[in-house]
Amino acid sequence: MNKLIVAFVITVLLYGCKKGDYVKVTHDPLLYSKTVKKLNDIVLENNFPPMIAARNYAYANIAAYEVIAAGDKNYTSLAGQIHELNPIPKPDKKDKIDFPFAALIAFCKVGNAVTFPEGSMDTYVDALKDQVKDAGMPTDVFDGSVKYANLVADSIMSWSKNDNYAKIRSASKFSVTNEEGRWVPTPPMYAQAVEPHWMEIRTLVMDSCSQFKPVRPPKYEPTNKSSAFYSAMMLVKNCVDSLTPEQKHIADFWDDNSFKLNVNGHVMYATKKFSPAGHWMNIVGIIAANKKADFNTTVSAYTQTSIALFEAFISCWDEKFRSNYIRPETVINKYVNPEWQPYIQTPPFPEYSSGHAVISAAAAEVMTHYFGDNVHYTDSSELEFGVPNRSFTSVREAAKEAAISRVYGGIHFKHSCDVGRDEGIKVGTFVLQRLHMKN
Repeated sequence: MNKLIVAFVITVLLYGCKKGDYVKVTHDPLLYSKTVKKLNDIVLENNFPPMIAARNYAYANIAAYEVIAAGDKNYTSLAGQIHELNPIPKPDKKDKIDFPFAALIAFCKVGNAVTFPEGSMDTYVDALKDQVKDAGMPTDVFDGSVKYANLVADSIMSWSKNDNYAKIRSASKFSVTNEEGRWVPTPPMYAQAVEPHWMEIRTLVMDSCSQFKPVRPPKYEPTNKSSAFYSAMMLVKNCVDSLTPEQKHIADFWDDNSFKLNVNGHVMYATKKFSPAGHWMNIVGIIAANKKADFNTTVSAYTQTSIALFEAFISCWDEKFRSNYIRPETVINKYVNPEWQPYIQTPPFPEYSSGHAVISAAAAEVMTHYFGDNVHYTDSSELEFGVPNRSFTSVREAAKEAAISRVYGGIHFKHSCDVGRDEGIKVGTFVLQRLHMKN
């Protein structure tokens, strides 16, 4: 009898440990950051342009957030707050659900659906499911969690299909003109303009794509030495011609070129980095971990930041293809030095306003709301690409550096970065004002 009692006690203890283990696994905010990073890696591997990458992150994070909001009364659903997002299905009261695990599965399912090739996260999801089963998650909890994750993910995917993304896949290409001061393709790719119809994507919270329309850029006067444009042009040229090691590091660190074409004689090859949106998703994870944010706070921070990034790209692209402004490389080659090259590669779309400046400032406003203004952190995002870490005292400081990095890189005029920061701050502030995520 004593042996039976001992055996029973051991079984109970083992089961108790396993049950605790699965909660420890699924409720770990680092696992959510790891999952976002997995999607980030897939986006990088498949060469998504930055604005499409932002769309991927936004929808996947919103799905995860809606699961969290359903399981935690401290959080409010985004339904009714985000354009055309109807109420999300409620969990069946009969089902046992581990909401953090369900949030992870919902994130992955939506990430799978909006990422090419579809199913890219399947192996990761299978491993995640095996991990929680091995940690002792009961079958009824596993089944209930997956069931609810699928309900939410399906709802978000259905909503996402009406955002005009599919429609603009077949939209007309951007027409390049020979008009002075207008954007033209730049070397070495001479690629067509990327996503010239992105301003037609449905916004999430902004009233319109032009809600935060910036001031007009300086008049194009490349030969008038007393003009604002001439001064801006020469500032870029002189800056690149005399870059310090620190400025080169800053330019490299924030380069975030998702597809750089390297040309060496007759040899051409591509290298990839995280997009700007992917870089900021990494930063969310780094600071959330430093702050020891819990699972739900981490999901909420990722979600609202990704929404700000999504909106910022729409706002910025609206202006880019309105002003259709020339790149420094083009005008410097024509009027100053035909051999001059920027330090980093010029991306294939118009100059004004600076995308890095807009999206970084928008993300920084949201992250400051979550983590505070005095946040010391070291950003190791670029280490895997051979670029040393950089440390910051706040995310706003980082956003300011991201903006000026484009001048050091030789691909933006300084006024474009200054105006872009103002635009991004307005976008981020509006996202915080419009969305009430925590009760």
